[in-house]
Amino acid sequence: MNSDIFEPKILAFCCHYCAYASADLAGSMRIQYPPNVRIICTPCTGRLEVEYFIKAFEQGADGVLVAGCLEGGCHFIKGNLCAKRRVNAARELLSEIGLEAERLRMVNVSAADARPLADYIIDMVQTVRKLGPSPIAADATSIMENFS
Repeated sequence: MNSDIFEPKILAFCCHYCAYASADLAGSMRIQYPPNVRIICTPCTGRLEVEYFIKAFEQGADGVLVAGCLEGGCHFIKGNLCAKRRVNAARELLSEIGLEAERLRMVNVSAADARPLADYIIDMVQTVRKLGPSPIAADATSIMENFS
């Protein structure tokens, strides 16, 4: 790998029941996705608040991916719909402070969607790579330090 190529630090919040299970399945099936993505398992994406996304950028993430259950398939009824609203609100905030909204994305997958999840992750990394390092992340020195 060329050391001159920017490798973004992506933080992925994954629903325990679907997206995290899908990531686990991807590993079992040896489906590869970029190693510069760190997954945090959450009970439900509906538990995530806007501040978590902003905090991820403040602490060094170049991009944030939220991966929840398929719409209509949330184990907590409407958790993924709450997450979708919060992600959209956070994207607006990012735009207002001059950060590209594309750095934050939500996707919905089932527990069996190992390949689609890997593809979403690959696309997210490519998108953020094109955007370049987050200006916020450039000043951060905390949780994302363990990426190297």
